Amino acid sequence: MTWFILFVAGLFEIGWAIGLKYTEGFTRPIPTILTLVCMVASVLLLGVALKTLPVGTGYAVWTGIGTVGTAILGMILFGDPATILRIACIGLILAGIIGLKVVS
Repeated sequence: MTWFILFVAGLFEIGWAIGLKYTEGFTRPIPTILTLVCMVASVLLLGVALKTLPVGTGYAVWTGIGTVGTAILGMILFGDPATILRIACIGLILAGIIGLKVVS
């Protein structure tokens, strides 16, 4: 259950990172509120997960999920570059997340 909570925390991290783009400098109220809700939910769930997971593992996986998800959505939603090298690097981050799960 802890890993599921950490995964959901990572999804909320993706939500707030992508949400920042839509707030337009916190000038749009609805995207700003949704982004702030995602921020709070992400950190709270991370805190719950860290009750049982080692802090280094939990934090690395949380940021990794956020990084991978945000990078992929940036390519899909905002036309960020999707070069082979960039995708390979995202794959390496994903491999690290999976590796930390396997060895924990």
